[in-house]
Amino acid sequence: MDRQTDDMSSWRMDDRPVTEQNRTLGALLRLTYEAMQREVYGALAARGFPEIRPAHSAVFRHIGPGGSRLTTLAERAGMTKQSMAYLVDGLQEAGHLRSVADPSDGRARIVRLTARGEAVLAALLALSGEAEARVAERIGERRAGRLRRALEHWVAAIGEAG
Repeated sequence: MDRQTDDMSSWRMDDRPVTEQNRTLGALLRLTYEAMQREVYGALAARGFPEIRPAHSAVFRHIGPGGSRLTTLAERAGMTKQSMAYLVDGLQEAGHLRSVADPSDGRARIVRLTARGEAVLAALLALSGEAEARVAERIGERRAGRLRRALEHWVAAIGEAG
């Protein structure tokens, strides 16, 4: 093997995104969220919801307590109305959502959770709490509490600036 080939085989390119290599706050928050999302959505099948995928989080994360318009869901999720409609249609077919006329505008529809959809949301919230508790066990309750308080302050500060 010549030296050039040997040098090439020993050289490994770090193909992680630049933001991860630089450990930006955004990357750290995203990596944390993605790890929790994998854990939470991965455990849903055992709770009786094998049809729910991480992509459905765009609906469950953004739907209001009394339901939401499709356009509102899409805006909140930062996606097109067509993409959100695809997710909503699938969840409607599976019995998690229903669409009703908007009482304030007869042309518009409100997407609401069904009893089964409410059960999914309850399972997601419970699994999220369980995942948070497992992390707190690993890093310590005090550190986890400080992290939670710091993030609450951060969210409040971003809200005030926006």
